[in-house]
Amino acid sequence: MTHLLHRSIKARLPVAVGGKGIEIFDQEGRTYIDASGGAAVSCLGHSHPDVLAALHDQLDRIAYAHTSFFTSDVAERLADRLAADAPEGLGHVYLVSGGSEAIEAALKMARQYFVEKGEPQRRHIIARRQSYHGNTLGALAAGGNEWRRAQFKPLLIETHHIDPCYAYRLQEPGESDEAYAARAAQALEDKIVELGADQVIAFVAETVVGATAGAVPPVADYLKRVRTICDRYGVLLILDEVMCGMGRTGTLHACEQEGVAPDLMTIAKGLGGGYQPIGAVLLSDRIFDAFASGSGFFQHGHTYMGHPMAAAAALAVQEVIRRDNLLQNVRAMGMHLSRRLNERFANHHNVGDIRGRGLFQAIELVTDRSTKAPFDPALKLHARIKQEAMANGLMVYPMGGTIDGRLGDHVLVAPPFIAAPRDIDAIVERLGDAVDAAIEDAQSGL
Repeated sequence: MTHLLHRSIKARLPVAVGGKGIEIFDQEGRTYIDASGGAAVSCLGHSHPDVLAALHDQLDRIAYAHTSFFTSDVAERLADRLAADAPEGLGHVYLVSGGSEAIEAALKMARQYFVEKGEPQRRHIIARRQSYHGNTLGALAAGGNEWRRAQFKPLLIETHHIDPCYAYRLQEPGESDEAYAARAAQALEDKIVELGADQVIAFVAETVVGATAGAVPPVADYLKRVRTICDRYGVLLILDEVMCGMGRTGTLHACEQEGVAPDLMTIAKGLGGGYQPIGAVLLSDRIFDAFASGSGFFQHGHTYMGHPMAAAAALAVQEVIRRDNLLQNVRAMGMHLSRRLNERFANHHNVGDIRGRGLFQAIELVTDRSTKAPFDPALKLHARIKQEAMANGLMVYPMGGTIDGRLGDHVLVAPPFIAAPRDIDAIVERLGDAVDAAIEDAQSGL
């Protein structure tokens, strides 16, 4: 019996009792390779000595001080670090406790910015289908994960969604990447015009789509076109890098590879590497200046924002990544991961696409590569793969509903930045065995 309300009431979960490096250990003595970093969180793996030391040191100083009374040295130093490394123009930092909180704050910042500017009529948020921006009501409303949204729709604010930039499913035969990028971005302009150019607050997008569709990167100059469209109509661009950011794709911010800077950016997961709950919004100087010269405050707040222990963990994580040049390892191991995934799955009858960047990659599963037909969702292939992988000592992040919230299965892989070639080899080998076993069971009706 348990008094915890777990994610799945019928699930019987192993009890985690320890972790070191890329591995987690359970109460029964089993070892698991954390090939997904939990949910792309554990960028330094587990029990990193420098992060543990930073937490002990901060605990000896002060564990908590409410931000309506005090700031803390460690929170200030973390903000300095994040602002120094941010894309151009993002000079200010708002610390929260996770990704959903960061999205909620960003949406409110975007709305308040226009109120401060004297444009209170702006009220619409545009996002993309098959996106995920968090599980609080505002974040869920912005997101396009239909399964998560469905039963809560009566509680959600009105938002608007366009198709994602999802080349494997939406790029037409013979269409160039450039032509597809232009067509996908045009959907945003069309929606802005439809809603009224002076009525739209922001466009929200994951730079590289994470959990809902599985490591889907933008194509060609898609994001540059999006940036231009937002500027044309005075719409703010909010990039969600909660999952794909903070080094996961090989650069600290995924949008660096696109040559694009947003007006607001949300980060979390890899910010603190799982050592403490923390997230942040990076906001542009012009948004900060609008607040500073207007009401003088941001009308929002949480009890644990700017938490000293969380800030200490995040600062230590970011310092280790810089000191140990781990972004270079992400790029190198990302290339190795891509090569090994292609060696194992490129000719696999049931793997239609291998995609992603850095240590943020996925495979999409199909019944036939030539038709791209998905498996029957009743088979719950993604859940079978997770079960087989766990039985084989591997943690990966599978999900169903890849295509439209109901159809499609993918498996996301996001190992820690400290992974070595032998770790990547073991991950791909065990994943291949799990995929084959799950498909065999599904096709045999087990």
